[in-house]
Amino acid sequence: MDPEKSVSDGRRGRKVAAALIVLVLAVVAAFAIGRLSAPVTSTPGTMSAEAGFARDMQVHHAQAVEMSMIVRDATDNAEIRLLAYDIATTQAQQEGQMYGWLNTWNLPQANAEPAMTWMTRPALNGDTSTHGHGDSDTGITAGDPMPGYATPEQMAKLKSLDGVEAEKYFLELMIAHHQGGVEMADAILDRSTDRVIVSFANGIVVGQTAEITAMQELLEARS
Repeated sequence: MDPEKSVSDGRRGRKVAAALIVLVLAVVAAFAIGRLSAPVTSTPGTMSAEAGFARDMQVHHAQAVEMSMIVRDATDNAEIRLLAYDIATTQAQQEGQMYGWLNTWNLPQANAEPAMTWMTRPALNGDTSTHGHGDSDTGITAGDPMPGYATPEQMAKLKSLDGVEAEKYFLELMIAHHQGGVEMADAILDRSTDRVIVSFANGIVVGQTAEITAMQELLEARS
């Protein structure tokens, strides 16, 4: 084995592990901040932004879990397998949380309107852009694919690859997927004051932003 390559791989492995530790701490901090600062609100209705977010983000998370399991089977690289395992377990657990919210609210799991409808409605401050931050409109309309959601063709391509090529394509898809997840989390933060939703969405923004940085470094190392 090449000693220099071993040292380099070890350093990258430690960087990924460190990034995941930072991610966990950041999510815990964001959760705590959200719980302390967000006001209590009434139970969301079936057409609410909270319900729409819970339904759509479950679907979004499910695809991240699927992509992660695909790449774990396609590579023996320890860095990528660790990252994929972390994404799969974290997002599967969060799927369960969102499923539980809808049950607690006595609302159906299925959308009562086209996907992404909740994100097209005005923010609490009256902003009519889809993300509510006063920037240019993202152009999302009701029924559009979720931001960063991979197409069937992209998923099929990922399944067809292995080794480094699978790693690179996974990282490209997952970076875009996480960016879309952050966009959706930002959108619900602009549309809800529910304590649980706010702390959860803050955790997604902080956690997935950290993972995007880690994945960009991993992708650059493979270019």
